[in-house]
Amino acid sequence: MNGAELLVRCLENEGVDTIFGIPGEENLAFLEALRTSSIRLVLTRHEQAAGFMAATYGRLTGRPGVCLSTLGPGATNFVTAVSYALLGGMPVLFITGQKPIKKSKQGRFQILDVVRMMGPLTKFTKQVVTAGSIPSLVRDLFRIAIAEKPGPVHLELPEDIAAEETANLPFALTRLYPPHAHPASLDVAAELINQAHYPLFLFGAEAKRPEVCRIARELIARTGFYFFTTQMGKGIIDEHSPSSLGTAALSDHDYLHCAIARADVIINVGHDVVEKPPFFMNQQGMRVIHVNYAPADIDEVYFPQHEIVGDIGTTLAQLSQRICPSSNPNHDYFQRIHKEINTHVYSQQGYEQFPDTPQQIVSDIRTSVDDNSIISLDNGMYKIWFARNFKATQPDSLLLDNALATMGAGLPVAIAAKLLYPQRQVVAVCGDGGFMMNSQEMETALRLKLHLVVIVLRDNGYGMIKWKQGGMNLPDFGLDFSNPDFIHYAQSYGANGYRVTRAGELAPLLSGCLKQSGLHLIEVPVDYSQNEKVFFQELRDKTCLL
Repeated sequence: MNGAELLVRCLENEGVDTIFGIPGEENLAFLEALRTSSIRLVLTRHEQAAGFMAATYGRLTGRPGVCLSTLGPGATNFVTAVSYALLGGMPVLFITGQKPIKKSKQGRFQILDVVRMMGPLTKFTKQVVTAGSIPSLVRDLFRIAIAEKPGPVHLELPEDIAAEETANLPFALTRLYPPHAHPASLDVAAELINQAHYPLFLFGAEAKRPEVCRIARELIARTGFYFFTTQMGKGIIDEHSPSSLGTAALSDHDYLHCAIARADVIINVGHDVVEKPPFFMNQQGMRVIHVNYAPADIDEVYFPQHEIVGDIGTTLAQLSQRICPSSNPNHDYFQRIHKEINTHVYSQQGYEQFPDTPQQIVSDIRTSVDDNSIISLDNGMYKIWFARNFKATQPDSLLLDNALATMGAGLPVAIAAKLLYPQRQVVAVCGDGGFMMNSQEMETALRLKLHLVVIVLRDNGYGMIKWKQGGMNLPDFGLDFSNPDFIHYAQSYGANGYRVTRAGELAPLLSGCLKQSGLHLIEVPVDYSQNEKVFFQELRDKTCLL
């Protein structure tokens, strides 16, 4: 085999079934090897979108997604997606091409030091300098990508190495088992929890592993403890649970934070500090127990008083055996907060109007989709409303990014989710700003014949930043733009386009689109004046003295 054929064989050996990307001339030997392989190539319209799709593949399966680009501008277009995977903890292998490294007739044309560029953004990056090293490199890269915390790795394959002959073969697969926590750390944590008057569980993104979710559900059901989640931890336990206090969409001053302020012990399971803080720690009475695969990174924002380091699932199972079920009457306070959250956060009475309010949009989407649907959020003001008001029933049923928080990922993420789960309803929710950053992937979705609904929330500006600008009492400046006619824009690709023009129209329109195959775009004008009414006025005037 040549190096390109061996690389494809190694990827097949690792179980890779899909590669996303845009090949260049430096990838042609690899492309030819791919043509006769079992791996599907999903050609995208931008390398950034390919990276988002591969990262989503890793996020939803736990196996590294794979994407491909050429050298130079193709590789630099990967940078945002690599960063997205790094902060979001998503295993991905990024493969880029390169000119011949032993002899080239093109001088420095298009050549950048891509390996050095990828260094700070990946867990590991390497240029292949001999075809015979490919099997060991691929095996190592896949192990590194999935090791806790998962993340991106990068491999550069030069043209001449891709053509180089070799007799080497793929390595056998092996599995790593994470270490378990020390029993003494579990005993200390159990004593803190059993002596607490107001213990409260927090679940973050790194607890979103299938086995961990199962054990977490069993622990909460057995003990009766109340819990909340970070934005990227939504759905670890069904948020319809009577023990759920919802999601920390804000860092402070929400109804949930009344319960957090009362808690004397918070058991922080799988929270990654790359997410915005779900609460601000204090040193007056609150004790935080850090439960994770790795020790905490201590700073002035996060400084847990006790740590349990090891496999999270095993830790929760062993901790559950050591703690007593809740019989503390002080939990009545959490129960009252639970009722306040249902009344003020999840109830949508009085919000129906045109243009739609964010609360009504969230409610209409929640009531229109199945419980096992997948909602992919781009990044914008609406993300806070979905994180706060949308009850997630399953892990990764609401896909959002609260780590890099980049715009432009909503549609590519939805495409990858639909490819992985064709029988589930998938809806992309994008702001008009974020949608236009990768809207060209509408063609990709149509080419793949995906049944997908894209909701574009139109406010003709960068709404999140405008909200922040107003909150700082700054004049409105520099954040408004105009949009194309989204209906005609969708139709120009061959998709179906619709526009909400009156109150109460979104829910039946969305329900109809979900029942009809094809690609559908729904434009929804949105009124963000509720940002001021709720996040500034209502939350400022609330009281925690219930």
